[in-house]
Amino acid sequence: MRPSRIRHLTPLAYCCLLTIVLLGSVERATGQIPKSDRRWIRVGSLWHYVSAYGAERAWNNSFYEGMVWPANYSLQDCFVIKRYWVAVTNFTDHNGELWPHARAAFVSSEDNRDNTAMLLKQTARFASPIVYVDGEEISEVYAGDVDEVDPDQLPDRIVTNVVRTRLGLTMTRRIMAFSQQYHDNYLIAEYVFKNTGNIDGDDEIELPGQTLTGLRFGGMLHHTTSRDAARVMGKGQITWGHDQWQSKRGETYPAYVAGDPTADSLRCAFTYLGQRNDLAYDNIGGPDKTIARDGRLAGAQHAGIAFLHVDFGPQDPADDPSQPGALGWNGNDTYPSFGATDVTTLREAYEMLSGNFPWGDTDRMDSRINSTPFPTELVDAGGAATVYGYGPWDLAFGDSIRVVEVVAISGIDRQLTESIGRTWLSGSAPYELPDGSTTSDADEFKNQWVFTGRDSLFLTFSRARRNFELGYDIPQPPQPPKTFEVISGGDRITLSWIPADGGEEAPDFGGYRLYRAVGRPDTTYEEIFATGVGTDQPALTYTFDDVTPVRGLPYYYYVASFNDGSTNRSSANPGGQLHSSRFGTQATRAAFLRRQQGSALDDIRVVPNPYYIKARALQFGTTDLRDRLMFLEIPGQCTIKIFTERGDLIETIEHTDGSGDEAWNSITSSRQVVVSGVYIAYFEVTQDILDQETGMLLYRQGEHAIRKFVIAR
Repeated sequence: MRPSRIRHLTPLAYCCLLTIVLLGSVERATGQIPKSDRRWIRVGSLWHYVSAYGAERAWNNSFYEGMVWPANYSLQDCFVIKRYWVAVTNFTDHNGELWPHARAAFVSSEDNRDNTAMLLKQTARFASPIVYVDGEEISEVYAGDVDEVDPDQLPDRIVTNVVRTRLGLTMTRRIMAFSQQYHDNYLIAEYVFKNTGNIDGDDEIELPGQTLTGLRFGGMLHHTTSRDAARVMGKGQITWGHDQWQSKRGETYPAYVAGDPTADSLRCAFTYLGQRNDLAYDNIGGPDKTIARDGRLAGAQHAGIAFLHVDFGPQDPADDPSQPGALGWNGNDTYPSFGATDVTTLREAYEMLSGNFPWGDTDRMDSRINSTPFPTELVDAGGAATVYGYGPWDLAFGDSIRVVEVVAISGIDRQLTESIGRTWLSGSAPYELPDGSTTSDADEFKNQWVFTGRDSLFLTFSRARRNFELGYDIPQPPQPPKTFEVISGGDRITLSWIPADGGEEAPDFGGYRLYRAVGRPDTTYEEIFATGVGTDQPALTYTFDDVTPVRGLPYYYYVASFNDGSTNRSSANPGGQLHSSRFGTQATRAAFLRRQQGSALDDIRVVPNPYYIKARALQFGTTDLRDRLMFLEIPGQCTIKIFTERGDLIETIEHTDGSGDEAWNSITSSRQVVVSGVYIAYFEVTQDILDQETGMLLYRQGEHAIRKFVIAR
């Protein structure tokens, strides 16, 4: 059964039925997969990945990656590690040995023997757009993200991961992401733990009929505040979330559920950058005062986790507001050893998930914002992490427990990080605070603005909860165009796109908007053109010539589809127009105004000539442009035919953009890289061309020129 066939069900019934359908398909999954498999989710402003072994460790041998927000800027990774455990009491293993406590760890290690990865796949609601810049496809870097397209699913992306544990408990998690602008900075994770009795990758049930008693599970979630902040504060890399304050809400959440509107409406934990003891200035928000000296706040993010649903029990799928039963922090990233099997360590793991933390920091989680220096005894390479645990339950053979979490990042936007930081560094009192009052204290001004990120994070959690309650059936923007192409020309940069299949058939479809950035892709984009409802170009068009670029500057573009807002009526988000995500069509490679066309056929050049592969670093680079040759000073409209020395035609290029440049990546029409040898380029003018200044005939149709060039590979 597919989601589109069951939208008439209540949200709770909808979510439960999805789980039943999923588990039915999961139980039919066969064969192990490598634990090193991963899938990146890159559809909204928050990018993250999911690992096959059931948990994620961000270290990639160079830096910590993951939880990238905002994803359109560099060095915004805010993730260190997420560990997950399940533990039970009085467990009899497949060898018949009784253990007072037993556990399985979803540790981020390929040699972890506690579990067996069975499934990891990502499905998308629509196919990713294809983006070209000057004939080169740049969207192929994301080609491995998606395994299947399911137009009937509600979330834009779903990653499904199945892991079997040595306890006979199978974990199925579904990570869901959305591109709608009010829901694109969080990921919802549904966990289902089912007592299947299967401890490995085959179909044999090793533990049939055993009830798992005292079942507890939970995690240690270790966020940090951006690689950019680590750079500013003098750390070459993120050091395990150094100086991260941990905070929480939800102490009175059960009273809120019972009807008290003054109680905590969320159960969550979050982290933000605290004051470092060894810095003489106020470093809240990570102001960049030592490198760029513009004050920009490089670490204003607030990251965290909220708990959306926890089953009362295997026979009662209603939400238990008293869960998670354990919620605290770990100040030194200490935990019971993953690999140890001694009775004491296994008991400590169980106690940790019960809230009896073995490191003794049972009440050290700061429950309110605090900008004072991080506790000296906790300033070490271990950093700080949120620790939480659910349970206990007794899980009979065949029974399951379901938990739904959301992880998110939010904070003040990039423009505010720049303006607030600049004012803090070089402005003068009075400073305006978020509530409209003023202060003469620059640090207070900066910090109050940074701490508004907490409220933004809470708003994000609230929207995620409403999305979950609605069965993920929130208003959606139209799909982005299926292709987007950027072509550099001699006097303009031409942008064109092809609508998504059936995308304009929706009654609320509005049109398209084009955005441009100058200098680099991770900066502010401005709208430069719109077509459709409420625009100056109401009749839809699919091409636009940007004639305002300045020669020598790089330009970056994206196109977004938008609707008219008529169907955006929901408690999940504000009303108004919804637009497709920028990340579908954003051109991360620059377009430039090219050279003016040549003034005579005698001026045509082939560069480099000869092309010598060992010198390519001095030519057009050693990566994607390493095989590139350029034909320069050519007519603006011409056909270029490339022949071998013996006269075999190997490529034909139609040059039509009016510039004096054309590139060739040494690829033949049959997609083969050419070999060493002498080649001939034949240039033929395809139409009469007039000089733009004098109006005189510059080239006559049919005129031609020939150039020889050498390739040495």
